[in-house]
Amino acid sequence: MASIGALKFFLYSLLCLLNYLPLSQGKKNWNDGYPFIRRASSLGSSSSGDYDYIIVGGGTAGCPLAATLSQKFKVLVLERGGVPFNNPNVSFLQNFHITLADTSPTSASQYFISTDGVLNARGRVLGGGSSINAGFYTRANPRFIRKVGWDAKLVNESYPWVEKQVVHRPKFSDWQRAVRDGLLDAGVSPFNGFTYDHKYGTKVGGTIFDRFGRRHTAAELLASGNPRKLTVFIHATVQKIVFDTTGKRPKAIGVIFKDENGKQHQAFLGTGRQSEVIVSSGAIGTPQLLLLSGIGPTEELQKFNIPVVLDNEFVGKGMADNPMNTIFVPSKRPVQQSLIETVGITNLGVYIETSCGFGQSKDSIRCHHGLLSAEIGQLSTIPPKQRSREAVEAFVKSKKDIPIEAFRGGFILSKVANPWSTGELKLINTNVEDNPAVTFNYFSHPYDLKRCVEGIRLAIKVVQSQHVTNYTMCDRETAEKMLNLTVKANINLIPKHANDTKSLEQFCRDTVITIWHYHGGCHVGKVVNSEYKVLGVDRLRVVDGSTFTESPGTNPQATVMMMGRYMGLKILRDRLGKLAGVDSSITVSFITTVQRLWKRISKTVKRKLISGFNFPFY
Repeated sequence: MASIGALKFFLYSLLCLLNYLPLSQGKKNWNDGYPFIRRASSLGSSSSGDYDYIIVGGGTAGCPLAATLSQKFKVLVLERGGVPFNNPNVSFLQNFHITLADTSPTSASQYFISTDGVLNARGRVLGGGSSINAGFYTRANPRFIRKVGWDAKLVNESYPWVEKQVVHRPKFSDWQRAVRDGLLDAGVSPFNGFTYDHKYGTKVGGTIFDRFGRRHTAAELLASGNPRKLTVFIHATVQKIVFDTTGKRPKAIGVIFKDENGKQHQAFLGTGRQSEVIVSSGAIGTPQLLLLSGIGPTEELQKFNIPVVLDNEFVGKGMADNPMNTIFVPSKRPVQQSLIETVGITNLGVYIETSCGFGQSKDSIRCHHGLLSAEIGQLSTIPPKQRSREAVEAFVKSKKDIPIEAFRGGFILSKVANPWSTGELKLINTNVEDNPAVTFNYFSHPYDLKRCVEGIRLAIKVVQSQHVTNYTMCDRETAEKMLNLTVKANINLIPKHANDTKSLEQFCRDTVITIWHYHGGCHVGKVVNSEYKVLGVDRLRVVDGSTFTESPGTNPQATVMMMGRYMGLKILRDRLGKLAGVDSSITVSFITTVQRLWKRISKTVKRKLISGFNFPFY
């Protein structure tokens, strides 16, 4: 009897834990698993205070940072968006492109167009970019870790902490297998198998989509936080950082934010010298917020009557985005949707990836895909000066008359690693909810253009390989015909030229798009120091990709999540020394064991257990 009782207790504990962890993403009552997440409007008074840390932005870096710091300190996270858990367009791989096409004010993806004419997106949801991206997970090049000066031992503790909670092995579709073999035939070797590590050759990486196609975002890392010390307000839009300027140096003391009803609130740090406001709003949001708070070039701030707290000419400078160009691959065979799983890491300074199948549903035909699209037709028929947001939306609506067969196929993606071309970010007004003006200056440096040409040549080889043509059941096409198909399938607001299919340089310039790996605006040594503390200001730090001079690895999300964990541990150890004592390896190990056991239980037993304990599973 005792053993039966113990078994019941274990199963009850198992269900409780699973109800609390990532499976709560599919629950109707998701907040049961995250009791510390509340709407900003639930804050009764207009101010709250005595926080050890206020983190602005519950994104890819902000969530793991908050979870780690809350082990020892009182933490407030302010996230301008909602939660990903109850949003099917965020949660499921099959709906990946629909969120990107949603241009409404409540979308999890905030649409913007750079001054270069490239359509782009920002996360506006808990989990940030990890809630709207293509899900690929791969670690940074070790050279990057050395370049930024991180402690390799702590880095190697922080990556697994993320991986054990939200990263999965991809199912690996037939499309991905054909492209993998095509890459190897094209000379991108050796094959390194499945690995998170950055290795030259072809490999299969991790994904934050599980085998059921459900996304696991950085928001789920909050489950590792201490619920007694952690508060997360969603729909909390921070408008500015508040400073005490009475001393020798400006000192951050809190923030002003508004809730979903437009009511303004204030949140204040405690009196401790080491308490901090930490900005983790991403490469667009962080420099924008610093500027709105009075840190930036004096001349620019004065244009908008923003009181100058600190003159720093480098805020918003050095913005970069890895330019991406694609080759459209039509297929006579229906293709299953798959996002990035395979990558070719070349010695040419480009990465080759692939995705397919995001154009076949009746819903997807009515929207552009943000990243790329296989529609037939192009905005080049509209004069450049008339290429407004309304024109884009009208073009998108016209897609409903296109035959569904035109949408079959996929893309080979060629991304330039570590672009040398850079631009800047500038305010257009003082409304934090509006996008600033962002310029990336794609291909302004000839080395980037040279690498793009090499990448397109390699992508064409992959498409022409027997492995890909056998899968698509299409004849081996000429390079010119492939380029012509791609020009028609491309979405950006850049005028097209007659020689797009004759000149690879012109093709690169005219068909450039993004894979959302933009970075910069708050570089180390110019805006922040090596500890990511803002120069010239006390109690203010930046922890996100705005500090990077290059995007880490083939896809940055792994390193950005790791950075949140890494900086949380580093802050705790710097502040508490050996007393920090944060080690969640036992917790993570237990979680992993429980999840494996749960997978082994049959569906019938699961249904009985769930109904028996009356848990509100979705």
